[in-house]
Amino acid sequence: MVLVLMGVSGCGKTTIAQLLAQRLGWPWQEGDALHPPANVAKMAAGHPLTDEDRWPWLERIAAWIERCLDEGRSGIVTCSALKRAYRDRLNRRGKGVLFVYLAGAKELIARRLTRRHDHFMPASLLDSQFATLEEPSPDEPVLRVDIGAPAEVIADTIIGRLGLGALARDAR
Repeated sequence: MVLVLMGVSGCGKTTIAQLLAQRLGWPWQEGDALHPPANVAKMAAGHPLTDEDRWPWLERIAAWIERCLDEGRSGIVTCSALKRAYRDRLNRRGKGVLFVYLAGAKELIARRLTRRHDHFMPASLLDSQFATLEEPSPDEPVLRVDIGAPAEVIADTIIGRLGLGALARDAR
C-alpha cells in the first residue's frame, strides 16, 4: 500500500509523512521535491500552478508510487492532489493507493503558513489552493483526517484507523 498524504499547502503533509515513515518503517518521498524547477519558481513568485504545470509533476509522483507497488513495498508520498483528475492519475492502477486527506479550516492553515519560512509556497497562494480543491468523494480510496490535533496524535489516528498498530514503532 502507498499512502498519499494530500491536502492544501500548510495542512501538515510533510510533518505527518515523516512521523508515519518513522513509526511504520516505510520509505517516504516529499512530493514537492519532484516539482520541476519552473514550477518552484512560479510558486515562489506568487503565481498559482495550472493543470499544464502540474501534469509532469504528478507523473513523477505516479512513477514513484508505481515503483513501490512494482517492488511489493509500502510507501508514503506527499502531494496536494487537489483535484480528482490528479488523484486518478496517481492511482491509475485503481488499487494499492490510499489517499489520506488532511482536512482543516482555512483559518487554521493560514496561521500555519504565516509561521512557515522555509518553503517556496507563499501564504498568498492559499486561496488558490482552496479554490482548486475538490474534496475526495466517498467512491475514492480515501481516509479523511482532521488536522486540529497535534501531529503525533494525527499520525497515531492514521495508524489506528488503518489497523497498522502492529507495524508501528514507538517513536516517542
